[in-house]
Amino acid sequence: MNKKLKEILGNSIFFLVVIILSFLIIKFVGQRTVVIGPSMMSTLEDGDNMIVDKISYRFHEPERFDIIIFPFRNNSGNTYIKRIIGLPGETVRIDRDGVIYINDEVLDESYGREIIQNPGSAESGVELGDNEYFVLGDNRNDSEDSRFSVGKVYRREIIGRAIFRIWPFAKMGPVK
Repeated sequence: MNKKLKEILGNSIFFLVVIILSFLIIKFVGQRTVVIGPSMMSTLEDGDNMIVDKISYRFHEPERFDIIIFPFRNNSGNTYIKRIIGLPGETVRIDRDGVIYINDEVLDESYGREIIQNPGSAESGVELGDNEYFVLGDNRNDSEDSRFSVGKVYRREIIGRAIFRIWPFAKMGPVK
């Protein structure tokens, strides 16, 4: 083979490997997602770009207060981004004063921006079965979440957890 042909073949193999590795990383390890809407304010804002960890839940279960990404159920290709409040086997209840209870004990958390005005389906208690999670947006009074049309989130629906904000640069860093 002449030198030019070897160089073309070498570059082609290199680019093919890069494309395959990129696909594998996006499919199994992580991906970028964009926050749309105000439901996670003030933790996350409309337009924030996040890196989603898609691999760690292969080794451990989602935990309370993780910020997770899961798809709309209408197959639109859009995703929700919400915080896990209730775990499998628990009962989540929100009283008229906006207090969240897990198995009749007050949940000690400070993620919500304000007192919950509408407890929705959680007013009478939501029992979570195996592999079911209850999620809320941090902007509790402006969030479609488990209290309303989102309902319970099944473990198999969870794409991953938001771990790092990459945009805007001024707010770049880990997400909590």
